[in-house]
Amino acid sequence: MYDNYRNIYQAARKTAGLTQERAAEALGICVESIRAYEQGQRVPSDEVVSRMVDLYDNRFLAVQHLRANAELARRIIPEMAEMPLSEAIMQLLSQIYAFADKHRDKDLLSIGADGRIDNEERPLYDKILSEVEGLGKAAMALRYAQEHA
Repeated sequence: MYDNYRNIYQAARKTAGLTQERAAEALGICVESIRAYEQGQRVPSDEVVSRMVDLYDNRFLAVQHLRANAELARRIIPEMAEMPLSEAIMQLLSQIYAFADKHRDKDLLSIGADGRIDNEERPLYDKILSEVEGLGKAAMALRYAQEHA
């Protein structure tokens, strides 16, 4: 699983315009550790990644690291691609408008009015949950969008 993400640390460092030597010095670790992380030989600790996120000014690296290294994170954090800020804004607003145009807020109020979901309501409820998950994913993509793309 880690092999799919093994270059995330290198990509973030290079995007920040740092050499392995400068990054290692600023992170307070040895160059051999940076090389090992970037070649997929070792996984950096969350603490080191937190420092990388700050040094590289790359919040998305934290998301990638968590998804790459924790099964629980993969269950909770949706898979997403880093995208430019403008694209993330348009994606989120498009999904919000679609949700509103379908009057899903009223559907949810109707379904939840009695505090339970009956068999007739279940298909619509599941569809709404899927749409809400899409909204959440779009919101996260906006949160981690590239501001200077």
